[in-house]
Amino acid sequence: METISTLAYLVASVLFILALRGLSHPESSRQGNMFGMVGMGIAVLATLFHQGIDAGGFALIIVAIAIGGSIGTVLARRIQMTSLPQLVAFFHSLVGMAAVFVAAAAFYSPESFGIGTQGHIKPSSLVEMTLGLAIGAVTFSGSLIAFAKLDGRMSGAPILFRNQHWLNLGLGILMLVLAIAFITTGHPLLFWAIALLAFGLGFLLIIPIGGADMPVVVSMLNSYSGWAAAGIGFTVGNLLLIVTGALVGASGAILSYIMCKGMNRSIINVLLGGFGTDPSAAAATGGSAGPARPVKAGSAEDAAYIMKNAQKIIIVPGYGMAVAQAQQVVREMADLLKKEGVEVSYAIHPVAGRMPGHMNVLLAEANVPYDDVHELEEINPEFAEADVAYVIGANDVTNPAAKTDKSSAIYGMPILDVEKAKTVFFVKRGMASGYAGVENELFFRDNTMMLFGDAKKVTQQIVQALQK
Repeated sequence: METISTLAYLVASVLFILALRGLSHPESSRQGNMFGMVGMGIAVLATLFHQGIDAGGFALIIVAIAIGGSIGTVLARRIQMTSLPQLVAFFHSLVGMAAVFVAAAAFYSPESFGIGTQGHIKPSSLVEMTLGLAIGAVTFSGSLIAFAKLDGRMSGAPILFRNQHWLNLGLGILMLVLAIAFITTGHPLLFWAIALLAFGLGFLLIIPIGGADMPVVVSMLNSYSGWAAAGIGFTVGNLLLIVTGALVGASGAILSYIMCKGMNRSIINVLLGGFGTDPSAAAATGGSAGPARPVKAGSAEDAAYIMKNAQKIIIVPGYGMAVAQAQQVVREMADLLKKEGVEVSYAIHPVAGRMPGHMNVLLAEANVPYDDVHELEEINPEFAEADVAYVIGANDVTNPAAKTDKSSAIYGMPILDVEKAKTVFFVKRGMASGYAGVENELFFRDNTMMLFGDAKKVTQQIVQALQK
């Protein structure tokens, strides 16, 4: 039985690696998801039959899986694409809390895990338990804050106060001291002190991070959840949990680094909760203070006429497209323009939307050809040659303030150079600033025309005008 279980774990590990490989590209992402699901199914079955669980325990596990699986199925079927980022953040919080619960179970019932007896737990197991507990608690509270920000229940602007980073540093040092004391003594009060401190630290690490950096936060919390699982894997002696947790932790960390590099952000800055953020600068970028400025507003007919006579059009999707569920009609518009001989492509910013790959998933859902979708570095030189840039719901990722305003919360972030197109159409409901709370200077440029209204309805009107 031991050999069969080990072989099953090996197969599951290979499938998880193939899943990560498949998820690295939109074209193979569905296959990657399938590999991951099959691998997890094999892992669960192998663990259940390997551990020698009695009939009563087995029945409880099946009931728990049925309850959790039912809730997950209902959520998956009902969730809108716009709510997927906050759902992912919420799931990360559950992984973190699961790590805390397993650590508590191992601490109060060490015999069941083979790590010693009550009051006499192996020091190595206490180290592993502490890591799983601390990282899990930070992941839980940090993910809840990310959920609240993404879901609009909390401001997306950075929440800063005086000596914030020194407080975080002090709490981090205190948690390290408590961890050493707990590993040395194994006292229950120290266990819960570490948990409470980690819950608070997770909260404090995420609140100073602004909306523009939230996709990186989601990726970072994914990494944290993986390391929490790996730490608990050592505690319970489950090799597959260690491997899976390490894969998730490492891949999440690599993705966070790539995204930070793409945004010209410091990975250390994000990991430490916006360390180095200037409170005065953040406060200065609140929104559109001052008198109203004139903008040029156009109609769908105006846009259709100009687009029909263009040679090259670049579509820039953003969160507003996701909210309106406009991806299908955008593809329909692009197809009509192609029939008129217009070259159409899509520009994707690394942090467009509210989670990594958000826009890629939406466009894939609408069956947009993968060859038409281009990343920032590839597409930016082409804006100067484009007759039209059609910005549908994107804001912060097109804001020139990232290049010109040093006091801006998004300063230094690479943006899509849409302002270089001959004509820029902005589809928005109103003049509200983006998720980062920064007014977009591009709205007031001479070559910009605002198309006010719901993204889907405006695009449908353009489609109707193109068909005349």
